[in-house]
Amino acid sequence: MTSDTLSSSDAIEAARFNMIEQQIRPWEVLDRRVLDLLAGMHREDFVPEGLRSLAFADMELPLTQPPVEGQVMLAPRVEARLLQDLAIQPTDTVLEIGTGSGYMAALLGRLARNVVSLEIDEKLAAGARANLRQAGIDNVEVRVADAAADGFAACRSQAPWDVILLSGSVAEVPVALTGLLAGGGRLAAIVGDEPVMRATLITRTGDHACRTEQPWDTVAPRLRNFPQPSRFHF
Repeated sequence: MTSDTLSSSDAIEAARFNMIEQQIRPWEVLDRRVLDLLAGMHREDFVPEGLRSLAFADMELPLTQPPVEGQVMLAPRVEARLLQDLAIQPTDTVLEIGTGSGYMAALLGRLARNVVSLEIDEKLAAGARANLRQAGIDNVEVRVADAAADGFAACRSQAPWDVILLSGSVAEVPVALTGLLAGGGRLAAIVGDEPVMRATLITRTGDHACRTEQPWDTVAPRLRNFPQPSRFHF
């Protein structure tokens, strides 16, 4: 290893450390499992080549050129807080909607038993599969699908799910998705309209009952093709 390579490696690890200590911890992400996972997972390997210098920045990163609305990596602190809120267990089966580069799927895969991640864009899905292989993640399946089509048919294949994560924002959480949760299952999404959206955690507490919490505010790009609530009022 040359001195330049070592210097570059040291700089990357310093940036990763600063991301965790200056962005993620201040957002009340204190779960040791999550912090250790973020320290060990190479986020830079999931970032488009031309943006790797921004891999640890407190911002969303576009995954396509030219940028396409909604096709981004979420900011690291948002990813970390969602992951902590879901309290994923080693026995959990997880559905993610919005694979993107595969980074969140990789984090989910390290914590859960298995993960199915749906991506509407075929090129992004192919890139995510390659990123996951490179990272040695073998319990994540990336499928090309419009998650919202045909009454969320693509989401029902292995239901009920212990965890459902929407890696993007929606106007509201469709009842069709909460109905796919197992008992005690959790769904996390960013819900609402700009300029303020709410992180929303829905827990299935019974056959027809759910508990909803909205512990923090943020803003995130929309997931494509999700139904919009009616704006008509008498």
